[in-house]
Amino acid sequence: MAETLTKQALKGGEFLIRESSSADTFIPEEFNEEQKMMAQMAEDFINNDVLPVNEQLDHQEEGLMIKLMNKAGELGLLGATIPEEYGGFGKDFITGTLLTEKIGAGGSFAVACAAHTGIGTLPILYFGNEAQRKKYIPKLANGEMKAAYCLTEPGSGSDALAAKTNAKLSADGKYYLLNGQKMWITNGGFADVFIVFAKIDGEKFTGFIVEANSEGLTRGEEEKKMGIKGSSTRQIFFQDVKVPVENLLGEIGKGHLIAFNILNIGRLKLCAAAMGATKRMATISIQYATQREQFKHKISDFGAIKYKLAEQAIKIFTVESAMYRASKQIEEKAHDLIESGLEYPKALMGAAEEFAIECAILKVYGSEMLDYVVDEAVQIHGGLGFSEEYTPARAYRDSRINRIFEGTNEINRLLTVDMLLKRALKGQLDLMTPAMNIQKELMSIPDFSSEDEAPYATQRKQISNMKKGILMVAGAAVQKLMMALETEQELLMNVANMISETYLCESLLLRVMKMNESGMATQEHNDILNVNFHDAADRFHFEGRNALATFAEGDELRMMLLGLKRFSKTEIVNTKDCRRRISAKLIDANKYCF
Repeated sequence: MAETLTKQALKGGEFLIRESSSADTFIPEEFNEEQKMMAQMAEDFINNDVLPVNEQLDHQEEGLMIKLMNKAGELGLLGATIPEEYGGFGKDFITGTLLTEKIGAGGSFAVACAAHTGIGTLPILYFGNEAQRKKYIPKLANGEMKAAYCLTEPGSGSDALAAKTNAKLSADGKYYLLNGQKMWITNGGFADVFIVFAKIDGEKFTGFIVEANSEGLTRGEEEKKMGIKGSSTRQIFFQDVKVPVENLLGEIGKGHLIAFNILNIGRLKLCAAAMGATKRMATISIQYATQREQFKHKISDFGAIKYKLAEQAIKIFTVESAMYRASKQIEEKAHDLIESGLEYPKALMGAAEEFAIECAILKVYGSEMLDYVVDEAVQIHGGLGFSEEYTPARAYRDSRINRIFEGTNEINRLLTVDMLLKRALKGQLDLMTPAMNIQKELMSIPDFSSEDEAPYATQRKQISNMKKGILMVAGAAVQKLMMALETEQELLMNVANMISETYLCESLLLRVMKMNESGMATQEHNDILNVNFHDAADRFHFEGRNALATFAEGDELRMMLLGLKRFSKTEIVNTKDCRRRISAKLIDANKYCF
């Protein structure tokens, strides 16, 4: 049985082997008044300033995106979480996540804003020296300067370290000569400052701060993209660009630390932006379904539509639970690191690195949640959903990039397992002991003792069993395949999906338990919980069965399949009635209301 959490906070990835407490879990129902006011301000800006000009943004009307970015800067949206000493407002990580969610409803603008505030600004804040921070961060925080991030090249996408852009120190030692090209650069058409990665002398992968007005820096034409058409995406070319040595970012040869650590927070923030877009599209789906009539009935009266509306809500509520759970854990870890003597920027980076596994899960499931919801929005709208005159078409196109941004979903699934195993090998997570205990449990007689009658005991037992199932499958795979495991990507993705389903289910359970303890949980909240647990058990079993079949056979396979069946057992739920109650609540509110 998982160890019960008392005072010691969970480390990243430790959810797999320890039990979490609902009391220690932050839920969105706990936002304070200041957070709600800031969120409303961001929402008003998106609704009043951004959405009405989406068409003009899609056609890249000259100066419009810059005007909107300037307005966001004036409102404090670009510097909300930047420390006050650098011109920001010093708000906590949860507030930053909430603001990202609200801005996420803004389509192409949300992409430009996220690129600026995240991968464009944070490398300087986290890795820059004091002079660099003082020079650039205040102007980035108020929008006077716009930022972009230059990592990808024609020959290096997921394999970022294969970059060919070269930097060579000048004879007098005063600057680096930069040569090469970058592609898919968001904000490339108007950025004032670029975070550029290049190899010094073709070997040492290093970060640089490069100003856009540098001689020899040129911008390619705007890319013709499937979606996010309003965001500026260009190639950037460097021909003997002189970069002052004082603009070297971080340490020589340590550019990978910048590139990969920035992505951790970026992944959670991508989930938050996807959340904002998803909630907007869910509301649009609900409102259309309550207006459109077929066969003398509103289509929201039909069971097939009720299913779609409810399933959208179930996915949103579940991913949101995990996202704010992780946000709070990152904020608390950052606070602990500050207490130990680290300055806030480095503490926050360290906290995000600690919870990199959770961030990878959120990136994958946040982007796939949005894809599901926009796809169903098109379907609910029928033929109109396929028309560019209506919102779903743009949302459908815009959503697709999120499964590629911030590391593809395939890379993030592989990373989820890879990071867990590496932490186990380093002794940071003890996966071996519980895995060995499960081997013993499989050989023992099942426990038929009386059931726990405490609230949500069934769901808590299901979570415990799912964790056992993961350790059984992953432990056997490691024992059988050893070093060859890293080449078995299909198996690794099966295990990643099992881990992710478990993390999402547990996060949902902790939220509903906490709401129940304070009298906030309704029948519909419990319906969301019950449907998700019921369906997740089937998905979990499917992934586990496929994983086992890749490396086990004969009696060994039969024994582990029986164990998997035991560990993925769930009570039967009338999901139809649950979904109908959830959809009724949505239809009555005429918006996403959970």
